[in-house]
Amino acid sequence: MASRPPVADSDVADEAVRSTCDDASICKRFATSQGYWTDPYIQYFVRQMGERKAPEINRGYYARVQGMSHLLDAFLKRTQCDCQVVNLGAGLDTTFWRLKAENTLPKKYFEVDFPMIVARKIHHIKTKPPLSKPLIETHSADSLLLDGHNLDSDRYCIIGADLRDISSLEEKLRKFQIITELPTLFLSECVLVYMTPEQSSRLVHWVANTFHTAMFINYEQVNMADRFGQVMIENLQSRQCNLAGVDVCQSLDSQKERFLLTGWESVNALDMMAVYGLLPQEDISRIERLEFLDEKELLHQLLQHYSICWAVKDTLSLGINFT
Repeated sequence: MASRPPVADSDVADEAVRSTCDDASICKRFATSQGYWTDPYIQYFVRQMGERKAPEINRGYYARVQGMSHLLDAFLKRTQCDCQVVNLGAGLDTTFWRLKAENTLPKKYFEVDFPMIVARKIHHIKTKPPLSKPLIETHSADSLLLDGHNLDSDRYCIIGADLRDISSLEEKLRKFQIITELPTLFLSECVLVYMTPEQSSRLVHWVANTFHTAMFINYEQVNMADRFGQVMIENLQSRQCNLAGVDVCQSLDSQKERFLLTGWESVNALDMMAVYGLLPQEDISRIERLEFLDEKELLHQLLQHYSICWAVKDTLSLGINFT
């Protein structure tokens, strides 16, 4: 386990990171309200959409959601859903409900986040039937395991844990019946960047070392050494939000290197400008008609400073190295 910074500094930094969960959820709620994609469940986690978001922000979130979903769905299809998914720093993510509605749930879907965020999510699920009913429908026993910081059912599990404390994380995942022999997909979105490079390397090394067949999909910042990247860092620092892992976000090569140096067989990475260009043209045309974008240069800069990196350890030769 990594050593902790002084408690006071750590608490302030962790609270700032937790606030990014709300930022992402509100942005997704707004983008779906404008018709960028459909998510009938996010309204139960986020009631207020807040102020209007700029079109380039909405398109950026669209590309993020579509890119991550494409790789997740490809993994589920290749494994025929005989697999597990672990969403690290899941926040108020609604993927479990989407997969349930599409009948493409894995054997079990795990989420991990700070206990405070997990407690909020569990409260929403307990008090809102559109969220609890799909969960109950996938559960065979009379009662769910529900306490303040954990939820466990046959197909869905939420765990309160600190990703920097790997021994505790592993203990909790094993307690809730994760199977290391089963193909397992790990997801993280703007999570590793808030850990030091040493902490995130230990985490991805633990995954590669523990799971026989695995894939890790990581969405986060890239090309952060230029002026645009520096402004992004300064904006976050003004909110007490320190990007402790920004050194890994210098380039696509540095993103890939984190995985190549920790036991992964193959790694691919694309910036979001490239991902945006690979999305179905018909749908791109549809979303670009939703809002007028006066200046495309800002969208291009934004997309060039985020990336999706995916690493694979394909012991079973399932062909999960999507390129």
